[in-house]
Amino acid sequence: MPYSVDVLWQQITAFAADNKIVTSAIIIVLFLGLQRLVLKLIRLRSRRRGEDRRHTINILEQISNGFLFILVILVWSSEIQSLAISIAAFMVAIVIAMREFIQCFLGFIYYLGAKPFRVGDWVQMNKIVGEVVEMDWAKTALLEVDEETHDYTGKHVYVPNSHLVTQVVKNLNFLRRYKLHTFTITSEPKLNPYTLLPSFIARAKAHCDFYRDVAERYKSLIERHMEVEFIQIDPTIGVQTNELGHIVISVALFCPTDEAHDLQQKISADWMNLWHRALAEQEAEAKPATH
Repeated sequence: MPYSVDVLWQQITAFAADNKIVTSAIIIVLFLGLQRLVLKLIRLRSRRRGEDRRHTINILEQISNGFLFILVILVWSSEIQSLAISIAAFMVAIVIAMREFIQCFLGFIYYLGAKPFRVGDWVQMNKIVGEVVEMDWAKTALLEVDEETHDYTGKHVYVPNSHLVTQVVKNLNFLRRYKLHTFTITSEPKLNPYTLLPSFIARAKAHCDFYRDVAERYKSLIERHMEVEFIQIDPTIGVQTNELGHIVISVALFCPTDEAHDLQQKISADWMNLWHRALAEQEAEAKPATH
């Protein structure tokens, strides 16, 4: 029995050595078929469990593609060795010509080691904000997100992986649900704004009560992950003046990303109502004094 196995193995290796094109085609077809079957099973399982397995699927796909590439290289190793020897004099020129591709590959190796983000995270790369939807050894595909409104623009952006080692990459994943939203309200200097602050702060807090419990849990999750406390749940309100002497009310909120615009409008409306009501009362009190 061992003899027959050895003979069979010798016949297979002899066939592979004599028919490398056919062998390569068989390896590629079988390997890709097995890869597709495994990834399909993972997707079906993740759908049944309601889990996001895009990151795991992406990593498995890239690692298996690399393994397939190594197998094909092994089949053609002798020819590649002969080719490498014959073009040794041109190796420097080839490296220079393929510098960008080499940097992209090194960027992918850095990603596998450092793991600065995952598929599904929000990141800022090359001044572009987007959700990572796919990544391979050459590029990272982003679904662009508007930096101001945090809405999807519908555009796909492809960033070379070389930027992972040459530029700053910001992980903005916590902004998907909650964000630190700041805005300002400008008014004429006709009233003392500090007299309105207690009522204004109370109204702003009332607008934020509906999400306070969830915000507390999300705040704890973010600060535990970053090992630093920097988030204030209650609205932070300040009074300043600009270069024109106008009163500027600054408001900072830790709020749900999709509610930020509505909260800004409601809080701005509260300030304007308080301001104009106080201004009307002031003008009404000043009228009798003029007679």
